[in-house]
Amino acid sequence: MGIINYGAGLKVLVASKGHPYARDGFSDMLDSLPGMACTVVEQPASQAFIDPELAADYDALLFYDMPGVDFSSQPPELVPPPPDLVRNFNALVEREVGLVFLHHALASWPLWPELGELIGGRFFYNPQMCRGEQVLDSGYRHDIEQTFTVVAPEHPVMEGLPARFTLTDEPYLCQVFEDDVQPLMTSDYRFDRSHFFSAQHAVTGKMFCNDDWHHPDGSCLAGWTREAGRLRVVYLQPGDTPGTFADHHYRQLLANAIRWAARRS
Repeated sequence: MGIINYGAGLKVLVASKGHPYARDGFSDMLDSLPGMACTVVEQPASQAFIDPELAADYDALLFYDMPGVDFSSQPPELVPPPPDLVRNFNALVEREVGLVFLHHALASWPLWPELGELIGGRFFYNPQMCRGEQVLDSGYRHDIEQTFTVVAPEHPVMEGLPARFTLTDEPYLCQVFEDDVQPLMTSDYRFDRSHFFSAQHAVTGKMFCNDDWHHPDGSCLAGWTREAGRLRVVYLQPGDTPGTFADHHYRQLLANAIRWAARRS
């Protein structure tokens, strides 16, 4: 795809690719965001923009990518982030650029634990060490109708949204660092092993399977924020389906998240 610019206004750099997604629906959603100019750069080219100088013209960075997992091998190989990328990213977060992570971006760079701490959670495709403990691979479930409840109605990210709204999307059973994030909304889906499939089974040839996978119950948080000094971070768990991209509540939520992260609320 290369680089595509949408509209004019608040400048947003969007990193994509690394996981299948509905490109047309995603592009239409970005095009609909009022007062924003979104520049989409696919992996791995987007890594070059994780640089204080190259990113200086952008107000916010939106991550809808999933680097660090090489699916060309079986089982998938985990790839560590390049040292230059880590160094540039750490320099970038010292500035006031806003960071928004969507859906599968939670699985990015599994061998970079500091990134998970910044986002506020982790999705793993195989058993990993997380915060000094061995944890199982995460769980997924496609096309689940979920009702989301706003738990922080006064927060600017939730401005203009109803107390409850429904999306059909993919929930995750994964690591959420609840003590370190500010909750925005929850899902009414049941976050227990019986309602999910093993990610490791899926990438090793056994789709829609949870045999011998005894993942503990997980968090129902589906959106949260984090602040570290002047840095603002938003994570939104929904973001898998064309229906979600077209939903006016989700578009409002995403626009709010970008503006808040960029300190334009």
